[in-house]
This record gives sequence, structure tokens and C-alpha cells, in this order.
Amino acid sequence: MHSSPAMAGSEHNNNSSEVMNMPIAKAVLDPVLDPLETASIDELRQHQLDRLRWSLNHAYNNVPLYRQRFDALGVHPDDIKSLEDLAKFPFTTKNDLRDNYPYGMFAVPMNEVVRLHASSGTTGKPTVVGYTQNDIDTWANVVARSIRAAGGRRGDKVHISYGYGLFTGGLGAHYGAERLGCTVIPMSGGQTEKQVQLIKDFQPDIIMVTPSYMLNIADEIERQGIDPHKLALRLGIFGAEPWTGELRSAIENRLGITALDIYGLSEIMGPGVAMECAETKDGPTIWEDHFYPEIIDPITGEVLPDGQMGELVFTSLSKEALPMIRYRTRDLTRLLPGTARPMRRIDKITGRSDDMLIIRGVNVFPTQIEEQVLKIKQLSESYEIHLYRNGNLDSVDVHVELKAEHQHLSDEQQKAVCGELSRHIKTYIGISSRIVLQPMHSIKRSEGKACHVMDKRPKA
Repeated sequence: MHSSPAMAGSEHNNNSSEVMNMPIAKAVLDPVLDPLETASIDELRQHQLDRLRWSLNHAYNNVPLYRQRFDALGVHPDDIKSLEDLAKFPFTTKNDLRDNYPYGMFAVPMNEVVRLHASSGTTGKPTVVGYTQNDIDTWANVVARSIRAAGGRRGDKVHISYGYGLFTGGLGAHYGAERLGCTVIPMSGGQTEKQVQLIKDFQPDIIMVTPSYMLNIADEIERQGIDPHKLALRLGIFGAEPWTGELRSAIENRLGITALDIYGLSEIMGPGVAMECAETKDGPTIWEDHFYPEIIDPITGEVLPDGQMGELVFTSLSKEALPMIRYRTRDLTRLLPGTARPMRRIDKITGRSDDMLIIRGVNVFPTQIEEQVLKIKQLSESYEIHLYRNGNLDSVDVHVELKAEHQHLSDEQQKAVCGELSRHIKTYIGISSRIVLQPMHSIKRSEGKACHVMDKRPKA
């Protein structure tokens, strides 16, 4: 029988000799912070070390892949004397989950798994994740903590436009909002006209959605002639895709709300791994009592010091069904010191190592293009990047739209706008591009995660 840190100190196990004594509260959380949100760094690090030892042992004893990998490297969970020793252990990748599809990475019997989620599987087999009841409780608590850190409170109405189903966004947000004591409006994605009707009629205080779909909702609000500043919405919690500070400003100005960043991924838990705090708005705080972060060089795998850019890696500290040891997220960011909480923050995700475009030898991320588009006041937030081969050379077209109030610009003025954006892209990114102005609303809007890149280049 496995023993979980999530159980220790709870009504399931009152043995005071257990290393982990942080209960998973079933009661609704109040605005008082959890003890570890205000713990000293030394207390937090000791807590992480204790949980890390448990998680490594749990994975080694119950997941054949981890036992094989650890043994091959000559490392054992008992070798962990400090947090830095984690660097001796092997990485886990999305391919490991796919190779062991569907349940080969689970560390508990299936009769202890109360829920399954999975990725879309658009690039192969889906990655399947499982949760025990303790995992579900932990997830609800970290999402509740996240909403509270964003300024949400018991009694707030939360409109959830993340998709429900195998995607973790909808149900993750749902259970967390309920755990905090909010009234949940489980709208899911799509049906944009109805989304706006319910936002107008039900008067939610908070919306949880991808930033790209929020733009779609904003377009519909304007189409219906509704003044967004007269709606009850005060807070947007946006995640599931990289987005820029420029897009945050555009959303806030357009809708009159505070826009904050929530981070998560299904392999580690779902939404709620990290959350931007309302009082600082300076990048998501990682809930380090459950998720231990590292930044590595994406090429060499070397652990980098805090403050350096690299690939984000997570080790789960309390997951029962699917422990993840040094999972490579492919997200590119850096670790920053804590501000609103002692726990460290991540900087804005600049992109994913596997989403990086190489254009005539220049490394380009879609978010870099987005930053330049949003600098041009006449352009809307919708854009597409079209890549194709012109002879032996890569070419880039950036498709954009004028905002409604700038639809009547003259041909010369439109040409000037395109020229300005092209110069920005050349100056700040280092690539030449052709700017293509599209008719209003002709660029496809997203109802979930946005797809901004249309790569038509021949595959190698």
C-alpha cells in the first residue's frame, strides 16, 4: 500500500510520525493564506526535501520506467540529501507518456484512480493522466489558492469558458472555484453569443478562459453593442497558452478588467501549478509546496541558476496516481525570486522549445510577432503567421486586421501601418516579412488555444 504526503495529517491518517503533515482541507478556503504561503524559505525548502524524498520513492517503487531509469543511472531515492541532488535523476518527457500509453506510468492500481484526463493527441497518441481522490483534492486546493491569490473570494461568481472534458482546464477551474466557495457558471468553450448573453445576464465577477478566446468574446460584446465597462466582470484569469504583456494591456483596456496569468499543464496537474498574484502582477508564483521547479539548458540538460532563461522542468511533490520526475515542459522562461509570496515566480513564457520557428537562421517565437503587432495602435489583436518557401529561402507573411475604428483608413494610411509593423519586426526580431491586411473578422478566432502559425514549408 503506498503512502502519500497528501494523506498525512488529514482525517485519513493522524499518525504524527508521518513526515508530511499538511492536510488536504475539504472545507472551503477563506482569505487567510495557507501556512506554506507565508513560510520562511528554510521551512519551505525542508518541506520540499521531505516531499521530494517521498515522491522519488513512490515513483521508484511503483512505476517500472522510473525503476529502470534510476537503476541505469545508478541513482536511488535514498541518495537525495539536498534539493540539488535532484539533478542526478533522469528527465521525463511527453514521449515517455505516449510510449507507455495508456496507464503504464501510473503508480497506483486503477481502482484508486477516480478520474482520467488526456491531451488532444494531435501529434500522436494522447498523453493520459490519472488522479486519485487525494490528487483531485490537492488540485482543487491549488486552484482555489490561485483564484484567491488573483483577488477572488468566497461568493464571487466565476464564468468558466475553458473547455470541459478530457482537457484539464474546465474541470480544474470548476473544482477550484467551488473549493474557494464561489458560484460556478460552467459554460465551457464555444457558443460565443451565448457566452456574452450569460456574462450580461448572470453578471459574473471573474472569467477563466484562454486569452485568445477572451478576444473572441470581446469582439462579440462589441458586436452586440454592450459597453464592457458596465459589466460586472472585474477579473480575468487567463492561461493554457503563452501571451504577452502587450496582450494583457489590450485586454484590460478593452474590457476594463484586471488580467492575470495562471499556469499549468496536465502532466503536472492541470491549471493551478502557478498563479500571478493580484498585489504584484509580476509573473505567476509557483506553488512550490506541490511542484518543484528547475530551469535547464534545453540542449545540454544542465541545470541553470535562477534568473537565467531556459526550459522549465517540474517534479511533482505530492501526486499519487501519476508522479512526474523532472518533467520537461518545453516551456521557455526563467525563475525569479518571490515577491507576493516567498515561493519563486516564473517570468512570462516566451514560447516552447518545440514551437520555435527557424526562419533564415533566426530563432523566432510567435509571441515575439504578437508583441510587435500589438505595438501598432491601428491593428487588432488577431494575427496569423504564414511561412512558405520562395525558391530556396523562407518567406514570412504576417496577416493582420485593422481595428473597427480604423476600417476607413485610406490606402496610403494602410500602407503606412503595414510598413511600420514590417520595420518593427525587422528591427526587434531580425527577419523580413510581408504584412497582409485582412478584412475585419476574417482571421479565424479561437474557441480554445489559438493557432497562429501556418507553416507551409516543405517538410525535411
